[in-house]
Amino acid sequence: MRSLFAKSPATDQLAQKPTNLKVLSRYVKRNALLAIIAAVLGLWALQLVFSYLSELDSLDESYTMSEAIKYIFYRSPYFLEQFIPTGALLGAVVGLGLLANKSELVVMRAAGVSVYRIVGWVLQPALLFVLLALAINQFVLPHSNQLAKEINEEDSSSLVTSVRGYWTLQPRFERSEGGDTKPDGSDILYIDYADVEGNIGEVKRWHLDNDGNLQTAVHAEGGQYIGREPIDANNSKPSEQYRYEWQLNNMTKLTINQGFDSSQAISPSDTLSLPFAPESVYLLTRKAEDLSLTQLYEHRQFMRQQGQRSLSHELAFWQKLLSPLSILSLVIVACSFVFGSLRTHSLGLRIVVALLFGLLFSYIQDLVGFVSLATGFSPLFMVLLPIIVSAVLGGYLLKRQM
Repeated sequence: MRSLFAKSPATDQLAQKPTNLKVLSRYVKRNALLAIIAAVLGLWALQLVFSYLSELDSLDESYTMSEAIKYIFYRSPYFLEQFIPTGALLGAVVGLGLLANKSELVVMRAAGVSVYRIVGWVLQPALLFVLLALAINQFVLPHSNQLAKEINEEDSSSLVTSVRGYWTLQPRFERSEGGDTKPDGSDILYIDYADVEGNIGEVKRWHLDNDGNLQTAVHAEGGQYIGREPIDANNSKPSEQYRYEWQLNNMTKLTINQGFDSSQAISPSDTLSLPFAPESVYLLTRKAEDLSLTQLYEHRQFMRQQGQRSLSHELAFWQKLLSPLSILSLVIVACSFVFGSLRTHSLGLRIVVALLFGLLFSYIQDLVGFVSLATGFSPLFMVLLPIIVSAVLGGYLLKRQM
C-alpha cells in the first residue's frame, strides 16, 4: 500500500486542517479494520481446521464425514465469537504496526495528532466487531449450539451419559374428606428437554413417601402443553397464580411391591403439573451457553422470583453482556504495544506478544469464572476484573509515552 504521506503538505500544517484530519482518520480506520478482519478470519479458519482434524478420530459407520462437517459448521459461530477479542487485539497490533514500520505514526505525532486520538480511531472499527459478537450471542448461538448438540448426542455412546435438563424436588399434599391437606411425601422430577411451544421431551418422576421410601416411578417419552388452571388458595376468590398442565405420551408406571403397570390411556395420572409456564420450562432445561442474552436475563429474573439463583447462568449473562468491554480493552492494550515499550521492536515480536497476551486474557477469564462458581463470589465483579486490569495496563503503558 502506498504511504499516505508521500505527497503530504508540511507537517506543521497537517493537524491544523480538518480535511487532513478526516483523511488521516479514514486511513487509520481502514488499516485497522482490514487488519482486524484478517486476524479474526485467520484465527477462525485455523480453529476450523483443528476441529476438523479432531473429528477425524471419531468417524465410524454411524458418524460419517458429512455429519462431522455439519457438526463443525454448526459450531463455527461459537468459534468465531470466541476468537473476536483475540483477533481484535492481534489486528490492532498488525494494523498500527504496519503504519509504525513506515514511520507514518511518527509523522502523525510530529504533526500534532495525539496518541489518544489515534487510539480512538482504532477503537471505532473494533466497535463493528463488538456488534458482531453481540449479534452472534443473541441470534445465532442458541440455534447453532442446539443443532450441533443434536448431532453429537445421536453419535455418542449409550454408555456415556451427561447431566442435563431440569431437576426439581416437589412436595406433595393430599386432601382429606374434611377438606384439610396433609403432606404426602415428595416427587423428584426430571425433564430432559423443552421448547418454547410447550412440547417437552423425556420425563421421569419418582414419588417418595414421608419417610423417604420410593413408592412409584413414572417414565414418559414426551408431552404437550394442554393449558393452565388458576390456583384458588382460599376458596373465596380466584388466585393470580396458575398451575400449568402437560399431557404425557407413552407413559410407563412402576409401583413398588405391586408389579409393573404400563398404560397409554388418557387419565388424570397421565398429566404433569408445574407451577410455571412453558417458557420458563424451556429456560430451565437449557444450558447457560445455549441461551441468548435476553433469555439469560429472563432466566435470571425467573430465578429471583423463585428465591433462587444459578451462578452458571449469571456468569454467562455477564460474560456475554460485558464482552464488548473485553474487545475494547484488548484493543487499548494493542495500541500500547505499538506506542509503548515495544515500539522499537519488530512487528513479528509484537504479534507474538499480542497472541500470548490474548491467550493469557482468555485463560484468566476462564479462571475467574471457575472461582466465581466455586466460591459463590459476585459473577459481575469476577467478569469485570480481567477487563479492568487489561484496560488499566493499556492506559498506563500509553500514558508513559505522553
